[in-house]
Amino acid sequence: MLNENLGKLIENYENRYRLVIDIAKCAREISEKAEKDGEILIEKPVSIAINKLAADKGLI
Repeated sequence: MLNENLGKLIENYENRYRLVIDIAKCAREISEKAEKDGEILIEKPVSIAINKLAADKGLI
């Protein structure tokens, strides 16, 4: 299922490759932090990263 915030992000990024890199970097940080804290993530790190980037850009 396509994340609705992903569509909003694609419209606001000039370069899709930059968007992919930003999402991957953010997801990696979320995953590493959760592992370090012993936290179990219910949602996938990529979905969390997409939502976080959309919120940071003021899209949601």
